[in-house]
Amino acid sequence: MVMVHEWTKSTFDPTADIEINKIFRLAIKHGCSDIHLQVDRPPVFRVKGTLRELQMDPISESKMIELTFPMMDQRNLDIFHRDGGADYSKTLIMDGDPWRFRVNLFTQLGKVGMVARKIERFIPPFEGLYLPPVMESLCKFDQGMVLLAGVTGSGKSTTIASMLNWINQNYRKHILTIEDPIEFVYTQDKCLINQREIGQDVVDFHVSMKHAVREDPDIMLVGEMRDRETFETAIHAAETGHLVFGTIHASSAPGTIARILDLFPPEMHNAIRATMSMNMKAIVGQKLLKTVVDTPSRVPIVEVLRFNPSVRKYVSENQDEKIYSVIYGREDGMQAFNHSLQDFVEREFISRADAFEISPNPDQLKMWLKGITTKVN
Repeated sequence: MVMVHEWTKSTFDPTADIEINKIFRLAIKHGCSDIHLQVDRPPVFRVKGTLRELQMDPISESKMIELTFPMMDQRNLDIFHRDGGADYSKTLIMDGDPWRFRVNLFTQLGKVGMVARKIERFIPPFEGLYLPPVMESLCKFDQGMVLLAGVTGSGKSTTIASMLNWINQNYRKHILTIEDPIEFVYTQDKCLINQREIGQDVVDFHVSMKHAVREDPDIMLVGEMRDRETFETAIHAAETGHLVFGTIHASSAPGTIARILDLFPPEMHNAIRATMSMNMKAIVGQKLLKTVVDTPSRVPIVEVLRFNPSVRKYVSENQDEKIYSVIYGREDGMQAFNHSLQDFVEREFISRADAFEISPNPDQLKMWLKGITTKVN
């Protein structure tokens, strides 16, 4: 049996047709969005939001290593052994067309596991993603920060890609992306676009941001706000005249404010609030929900918080509990999750039961669907 720690030298060859490619090709053929590999189970595909186990033999511990490790170059192999997991991208050519996947290889209970997400080959427009019309206006800022908030698998990356592609089609600007790994590869239209992948093109995020200030970007995608240094660097770029896009793991748009503050010690919170109130332009919270129709199979449930004068005041004065009164007032195109759920229920895209299950306030949603409005203080 090959033990995990024994595989320390990479056999990575980007031109090789390795064994695991058979599983990736099956995933493409079946319209799979995610591939799950776990020891002692056959491969599992997520198709239209549902997990489906393939009719294949279970994968042994040694077989899992033989399948997955040849995908990693030496850098990612070293990261895997050091951190217990590694993220990287994978490109597969099938019928002459390139298909990209975002891969996370990890250990659980001492065994190797893998989850790979298929990246859509074409970047759909806002209408094709069923996003609210206000998204277009969030692409028109000259500087500041726009964050997409949500859990893993909520479609944040696709939404940001759609926003950047709208800019690409409408403005002559320089877009610089710093990603780990690169997901969507953009086709340049009116914009000049440079995409840098951590590890492949630059050693780490902080070096790439140091380089960025010398690369004359108008718009930057800085990937995920994972830690204090990342947020500080990104918000500084927003302060100095750039439009910065990023993602963050948070359950809601207002909840993102608390999530950002959690990155800093309490004595810095007032300063961070002041910085956010001046430089944050919008936070978009997003969830994905299965539909009851064939197309689309899933729709984004979206919450939009724009930093208008009222919101900036509440954030700077530590009155976050008042923010929802502005969102529910639908000022400047804002909307809450329940507005999005109500819209899709009334358009018969999603079921009432599913809407109530993920609603942050099911009683309120029930009243709205009956035509009864509620007042929010």
